[in-house]
Amino acid sequence: QTKHLEFEIPGVESFDFKAGQFVSIREQRADGKLITRAYSVASAPRRNCFDICLNRVESGFMSNHLCDIEVGSEVNFHGPHGLFVMREYRQDALFISTGTGVAPFRAMAQWLFADPARNAGHCFWMIYGTRYPKDIYYREEFERMAAEHPNFHYVVSLSRAQEDWNGFRGYVQERVREIVGTRTDMQAYICGLNDM
Repeated sequence: QTKHLEFEIPGVESFDFKAGQFVSIREQRADGKLITRAYSVASAPRRNCFDICLNRVESGFMSNHLCDIEVGSEVNFHGPHGLFVMREYRQDALFISTGTGVAPFRAMAQWLFADPARNAGHCFWMIYGTRYPKDIYYREEFERMAAEHPNFHYVVSLSRAQEDWNGFRGYVQERVREIVGTRTDMQAYICGLNDM
């Protein structure tokens, strides 16, 4: 039900954007109507490539089209767009997400830890909430990042965990309260379900 897709843009050497921005993918339905949907870029800038992460939506034209395309297929897009990017003035920060809302934070984390100067002197918490372990996206990548960088903390909380789950239980809001405590000097970035 969830796909990670990687795109390469032909004819250009680089695709420049800020981690956290999105692209709009546009395709034509069989009835001739043009459909456009926005997807957060799930990767830091690298050459002429970018990734997205999306859920298949029942009766959703674009999500089903993208989830079913074959390797080597072409899609039309425009962008980058959006202002959901890291502030220039950096502080310790929380990246709080559920589901595919983790996509822009994957891009931000990749960008932050590609250059030590970008993360020096600050701590970053990736707080991810979902129902079941099967829905923990990019888990191995974030666990590896946390093992390699002492100032990167990866926190997963499951709301419907089975007995064999050894991690946190409950909603992301509970983890945020524990981490922040009485601090008032942190930045927070939030992406995911509206209720969260």
